[in-house]
Amino acid sequence: MRVVVAIDGPAAAGKSTVAKLVAKQLGYTYIDTGAMYRAFTWYCMEKGLDCQNHDECIKLIDEVTIKLKADGTVLCNDIDITRAIREPRVSSNVSYIASYKEIRLFLVDQQRLMAKEGSVIMDGRDIGTYVLPDADVKIFQIASVETRAIRRYDENISKGIPCTLDEIREDVRKRDYIDSHRDFAPLKCAEDAITLDTSDMSIEEVVNAIIDIINKKISEKK
Repeated sequence: MRVVVAIDGPAAAGKSTVAKLVAKQLGYTYIDTGAMYRAFTWYCMEKGLDCQNHDECIKLIDEVTIKLKADGTVLCNDIDITRAIREPRVSSNVSYIASYKEIRLFLVDQQRLMAKEGSVIMDGRDIGTYVLPDADVKIFQIASVETRAIRRYDENISKGIPCTLDEIREDVRKRDYIDSHRDFAPLKCAEDAITLDTSDMSIEEVVNAIIDIINKKISEKK
């Protein structure tokens, strides 16, 4: 049985970390849509563009090729940018790039094609509401701003990416506002999604909770 799982939620809610682990345990394919927007952001910055300049950024659509490999490697025009897209400068600008309708449509087409290849788990901001509105399972994963800031800070430090907790906290707040107020496909909880507050949960607890939700939904459909 082919199963499509959509996990949405605000920045640094731990969606990608959890989705990877759930996908591995269930044997599903994991699709990190956030990495795709980060890759486009990285490319704009490499070209010396201001990511708040809509008209200039969308001109790059025809020259960008983004690939996600099974081992988590992210390629932009065949350049390995897996680590580069997690740098603070990219994190601070990705919400601008993700707010541009033309870029979203360009990447959403690719995401929908990926979702047709067997059972998948896809995470992002608008997966359950826009990208995959017919997903079998929809989860809206949230956590407090402080919890998310600490998680992202710890993740960056573990990867050797320099940052401060204050910078991350401010970035999380800024991205929440931009993501939820953009005109096209904003961050919001789908009406048929299950909200999961992970503020006081360990990664293992979140993974187990999501697997339980998926198994329950599958049983209901049989």
